[in-house]
Amino acid sequence: MKKLFFCLIAVLTALSASAEFRWGPTAGLNINNYYWKQPLLKSDYRCGVNAGILGELMIPGIGFGVDMGLMYNMHSGSVDLGSHPVWSNDGYTDTDITLHTVQIPVHLRFKWTRMNGVEQYIAPFAYVGPAFCFTAAQSKCAAIEHPAGNVGLQFGLGAEIIEHIQFSVCYQWGVSYELRTVKLDNLSARGSSWNINIAYLF
Repeated sequence: MKKLFFCLIAVLTALSASAEFRWGPTAGLNINNYYWKQPLLKSDYRCGVNAGILGELMIPGIGFGVDMGLMYNMHSGSVDLGSHPVWSNDGYTDTDITLHTVQIPVHLRFKWTRMNGVEQYIAPFAYVGPAFCFTAAQSKCAAIEHPAGNVGLQFGLGAEIIEHIQFSVCYQWGVSYELRTVKLDNLSARGSSWNINIAYLF
């Protein structure tokens, strides 16, 4: 058992030593919505933006690696507060709820790098992993409260062009809630978004 453990450590150390790390700026657009725990409230899609730094650590030859980032993310959704007397009696109408968050995504990544030289021009990739989001600011709406942070799970596909430019499309599914009504404690919503991003890695 000890020999197996030390062999595994030795292999991981060797792979890490040969891994290639790159980083660069990234920016994109979001299409966002909120999904409520109970069907009392409904939300409509709204657009947002994101920007930040992306890092990629890949093991040459096998195409596996990880990526991580530090992102600013603005996302929102329209909530029909005005359709329900519990909020319309207090003067609320249908409201766009916007969150400004600091996001740290961490993904496992696979990139197709053995395509007889084609990968120098275009290399498809796929990734999956969690995104840890920390609330920095939010739109003013006293009927809604927000947690200090939340967690999402991201699934993405993309392509790398001429070994530097990366285009990707990602779906983020909210694991924990992002919104909760003040009057009804058990009424909360998770976020959902489609992200379209471009990055340049040095």
